[in-house]
Amino acid sequence: MRKINFTIVLLLVVISSKLHAQAQCEIKNRVLADGTMTYYFDPADFYKTKSKSLKINIVTDKEHFFIALQPSPFPAKKDGVKIKDDLIIHLADKKVYKLAHYDTQYRHNDSVMQVLYLIDQKDIEAFSAYEAVLAEINMEGTEFVRNYDFKLHKDAIIKQLACFLKKEDK
Repeated sequence: MRKINFTIVLLLVVISSKLHAQAQCEIKNRVLADGTMTYYFDPADFYKTKSKSLKINIVTDKEHFFIALQPSPFPAKKDGVKIKDDLIIHLADKKVYKLAHYDTQYRHNDSVMQVLYLIDQKDIEAFSAYEAVLAEINMEGTEFVRNYDFKLHKDAIIKQLACFLKKEDK
């Protein structure tokens, strides 16, 4: 009887861990105005204080990978579209990476600002292996450079890239 109970418990643990892993890879998609299909995750909090926060997620068109940042507070649309500088991001490998600015978007009736930065193909391996530590963003029109010392979900980029790369392998 004990062996049966132990087997049932073990089976439940294995099933729940597989379900948890699938839930972590819940990839969503959206068709852009130009007809391009993009795939993304819900943004994860990387930094949060009473005065500012930063959410981050990976977006892909299956050809390129982008880091999408949602800073808060964000500038008004007339100032936000001036954000054109590249993103400087520090990873746990103690190296600094420069990601090219790709696009600045205002979404959900302009209640969310999202800035997309292209991850260079040669840096995908590093972003897949090392946690994010710090981001430097030039918030044109509001202040000079905003630094975000990541405190929350430092491994979100790693996990999200792993899900996308695993899907591509299949």
